[in-house]
Amino acid sequence: MEIDSTHHIDILNTSNAFEVTTNLIESYGSIAVYELHFFSDTVFEPEQTTFKWRLPAINVKGVWKPTSDFSKRIMDDWELDHLEARISVDSPVVAVFGHNDENCVTFACSDAINTTELNALYREEDDCIHCHISFFKEKHHQIKNYKVQLIIDTTTYHFSNALDKISQWWSSFKQLSPVMERNDIATLPVYSTWYQFHQDLDIERLLAESKKAVKLGFGVLILDDGWQTNDSNRGYDYTGDWQPERIPKMRNFVDKVHQIGMKLALWYAVPFCGKKSRAFQKFKGMLLAEDHRWAPVFDPRYPEVRTHLIGIYVKALMEWDLDGFKLDFIDEFKVYTNTILTKENGRDFASVNLAVDRLMTDIVQALKTIKPNLIIEFRQKYTGPAMRKYGNMFRAFDCPGDSVMNRVRIADLRMLCGETAVHSDMFTYHIDALVAHKALQVVNTLFGVPQLSVLLEKATVDELAMISFYINYWTRNKEVLLQGKFTPLKPLANYPIIKSETAVHSIVGIYDDYVLPIEKNSDRIDIINGKLTEEIILNYNSIHGAYSCKVYDCMGNLTKQFTIQMNEVFKYINVPPCGLIICSKITT
Repeated sequence: MEIDSTHHIDILNTSNAFEVTTNLIESYGSIAVYELHFFSDTVFEPEQTTFKWRLPAINVKGVWKPTSDFSKRIMDDWELDHLEARISVDSPVVAVFGHNDENCVTFACSDAINTTELNALYREEDDCIHCHISFFKEKHHQIKNYKVQLIIDTTTYHFSNALDKISQWWSSFKQLSPVMERNDIATLPVYSTWYQFHQDLDIERLLAESKKAVKLGFGVLILDDGWQTNDSNRGYDYTGDWQPERIPKMRNFVDKVHQIGMKLALWYAVPFCGKKSRAFQKFKGMLLAEDHRWAPVFDPRYPEVRTHLIGIYVKALMEWDLDGFKLDFIDEFKVYTNTILTKENGRDFASVNLAVDRLMTDIVQALKTIKPNLIIEFRQKYTGPAMRKYGNMFRAFDCPGDSVMNRVRIADLRMLCGETAVHSDMFTYHIDALVAHKALQVVNTLFGVPQLSVLLEKATVDELAMISFYINYWTRNKEVLLQGKFTPLKPLANYPIIKSETAVHSIVGIYDDYVLPIEKNSDRIDIINGKLTEEIILNYNSIHGAYSCKVYDCMGNLTKQFTIQMNEVFKYINVPPCGLIICSKITT
């Protein structure tokens, strides 16, 4: 059934139990907003309903999805790898971009809590991109009424601008408006214990590492998995009780970290109720899954479960004087095969997604009442617009040793999360790598908040100099890096050029051998050579004038100084591998 003359949207629905209507409620420029309404006179169990429309595949180069990583190619309509989004997984948005990174179409829906399915696919029969969004493909509890908005943007500007507008649009809805504001702690570089210690945490080594880290410019210690158990098998059998078995004098440890000059956040695997925990015996029968590959999963639809989890975090915050929480594995709260979606037998929610929203809302309210200036970190994929309500740090998903993936994930997060601080995955590397190779891991984190996970006690003098140089450079310039106009170029090439610019200061990272366009006439231009080759080729689109330039290697040593006229068509500059050039405009 065709419902709209603007985008010629069709509805695919086989159920007679409910009706679906659509109304164009707003239209400005090349942006259209529709209200989709599902309703019936009696309660009904909604079934899959899909909205489809198409556009000519003209100047289409790729398709962007929130966590598609390296896979941003055009997919054909016989490929069934669709984007699924819900409260704790991804974001309900897809962007189709052209050969100059321009937006072809970006579309999203206002329901970031319930499960939706989206895609934009190429159909060979008509050479068009076929867009769709499906609701209620997942089992859903009975309802009588459901309204949601669909926004479609075909404005021709850089696709990152379209995504930023979607982020702002989401924040305009009361149910998606961020509650956890970004604070100063959320933008401090982080020392994490995971990659170098895993569960083998030792108090004295941790304190010694913290002393080294704070001298390098790190401000937060994230104490990851292992503090809650003496078991070192990397499993989750003992989750659920959250007693500090390995660090029994936790308050004393936190105080010592504070005295060193660092904040401390503690890791929790929120959904898991390990079979060897006391909680497992107490909450048997209140679980979404018992045969999960890692550990049984709490059912947040039970108020007793929510009270138990909230109480754990409140008690820890009050007794140990924590500064934040790393709340992990939120995506495991979901509908499982045997999940019964009814509000009965002690459950005060039928919907798992709505219960997660209630749980996370109550956690944040309880914790902020005690300590307003708190940090809460989530990692991909639980970094959608709903999760911005509960956290002020979003971290790239685990990619140890993969500098390119880290850069891509940071960029993908940055384009959607507004004011929420985006953190890198922790950079790590082999101890015997050359310092320039180690620096590759660092410079690929600089457009997010850097996180480190290496043993500083074994670091070389050159390695420490490299880390100190870039962490201190980042700290001095984080307002530009985090608050400037952010533009990642060439998504299908994994963003080999990234820019962040204010009115007077531009910082550009170049990560492969491309000609670097200098388009903005800034008073200062910093170029990060995020590669092992030394030659950088600049291309100016206008006359910028004379600049005084300083070139540094990756350890912060000044290697050369010179003056250049930025008014030639091309300019060749040699910068050491993973080095930096700072160009300041000469004024007379």
